[in-house]
Amino acid sequence: MTVLYSATATLDTPATSAITGNEAANNVRLGRLIVFTGPSGVGKGTLLRALLQQHPELQLSVSATTRSPRPGEVHGQHYYFVSRDEFGQMVDQGHLLEWAEFAGNFYGTPRQPVNSLIQAGHSVILEIELEGARQVRTSFPEALQLFILPPSLNELEQRIRQRGQDAEDSIQKRLRRAQTEIEAAAEFDIQIVNDDFQEALSQLEQVLFQG
Repeated sequence: MTVLYSATATLDTPATSAITGNEAANNVRLGRLIVFTGPSGVGKGTLLRALLQQHPELQLSVSATTRSPRPGEVHGQHYYFVSRDEFGQMVDQGHLLEWAEFAGNFYGTPRQPVNSLIQAGHSVILEIELEGARQVRTSFPEALQLFILPPSLNELEQRIRQRGQDAEDSIQKRLRRAQTEIEAAAEFDIQIVNDDFQEALSQLEQVLFQG
């Protein structure tokens, strides 16, 4: 059952809220995978950075990619940098929880490092897009799936425009994709509406640590 919060607000092993459903299922237990999803511009990255800063016991999953490292990026810390052949083998052998192609490169979540962290008692957060979350629902069905919603599509458009980073055609493409993603929000275990940032963060912490 969906829980809705409306906030006014390594490849090496290395406002007011309304709560429904079984609250016990909302607790983060040691050794749990947490899927974190939402449309571009909703503020999920900012929420996630604040959450990880306040709760360093949480682990952020590291993705594998076929793109080249950018200056300052470290293998095993920012990404696992692999060749296209290596990535293909990982797909064929079922070593990825999810994967997708973007801008000519492949990205995916290696299963083994996530399993190792979970077996060591860590809660692992996986920040991915809708299609990846759907794959994880099949490959790791026990994962807790969270979806971050904007207060409205109009508000999301304003946030994207305020960033001043996108041309008009890119903005329209983002909004069309966001509409599709928002329509799929009910698929997720928990929804949090990011209206006021601090309140949304508080609601997120309540879901993960208080139940």
